[in-house]
Amino acid sequence: MNTVAAKTLVPQEYKALPPEVLKAKIAAKKRGWGKKLVILMHHYQRKEIVPFGDHLGDSFGLSQKAAAEAQAEHIVFCGVHFMAESADILARPEQHIYLPNPYAGCPMADMAQIEDVFFAWDEISRLVPTEEITPISYMNSAAVLKAFCGKNGGIICTSSNVTKAFTWGLSQRPKIFFFPDENLGLNAARMLNYDPNDIIVWDFKKELGGNTPEQIKKARLILWKGYCHVHTNFRPEHIVEMRAKYPGIKIVVHPECIPEVVEKADAFGSTTFIVKYIKELPAGSVIAIGTELNLVSRLADEHPDKKILDLSGQTCPICVNMFRTTLADLAFTLDHLGEVNEIIVEEEIKKDALVALTRMLEHLN
Repeated sequence: MNTVAAKTLVPQEYKALPPEVLKAKIAAKKRGWGKKLVILMHHYQRKEIVPFGDHLGDSFGLSQKAAAEAQAEHIVFCGVHFMAESADILARPEQHIYLPNPYAGCPMADMAQIEDVFFAWDEISRLVPTEEITPISYMNSAAVLKAFCGKNGGIICTSSNVTKAFTWGLSQRPKIFFFPDENLGLNAARMLNYDPNDIIVWDFKKELGGNTPEQIKKARLILWKGYCHVHTNFRPEHIVEMRAKYPGIKIVVHPECIPEVVEKADAFGSTTFIVKYIKELPAGSVIAIGTELNLVSRLADEHPDKKILDLSGQTCPICVNMFRTTLADLAFTLDHLGEVNEIIVEEEIKKDALVALTRMLEHLN
């Protein structure tokens, strides 16, 4: 157990309140707490709660902003579990972190359980000295995996600096072990011109991850077999269809998409990158976006002078875990700060995870 969380689901009486009443309650609490309360809002949250965020953005950037808020005592993260953990790792001792819906997790992060990573590390070490391997964890991972990287000379990366992380990792040791997102790893490797023969995928369900001893010894990059269930909805044929239907369309996708999609897009990058890309395109542009539907919908509302479309058409790529957080969850948490849904990463885990995050800040900016 690496995180303590008082998991309290929102009572039925909150769920029964009309949206306008809930919004009024949230606004009143924000006024009452003033600068002692900061609400962090990830780009993928429901449109109705986004206006209550003091900061809107990507997970790590939000955590940094919260830690820098000099007067903030209570930080409410409208996102998923690993994001709130990261906020607690970076927070000052007097700051408290809350996740309005404590059951909002991340399936991709859960694909790399620490026991499986330990077992893989042990199997690899029988063939290759671990002193020759730099472990790199994507930000979308549990605190205990970030701590694993901190203890073993590794680093954390985001979707924006993953190529810098790989370059740094290889400057330290001849091999990289990256988890949990295979597709982000493959897209980074393509940008860095890796030889495909130097890359293997580690499937923890199989002996030696589904590889031969020779492949493991030869590999420069070992990728964990994990994926984002939202971004793998997008397929190359979606791009072909969009280009046929809308000549001149611009297509931007997230790098958690499969490589075949990223290669065909006009641009790719983090959610912050996508927001900026859309903003900078001229009026009248037609754009298809390959990322979570809540963000796509909100961008369409914010830019009525542009035609903004979901790349996949009818598949509705929604992150159900992000969608869990409701007005009722936020109102209930604000009414009971210090009593419910606080996220507390154990000190030993926090210490080692902070080592890896600090390396990222020092070497990848």
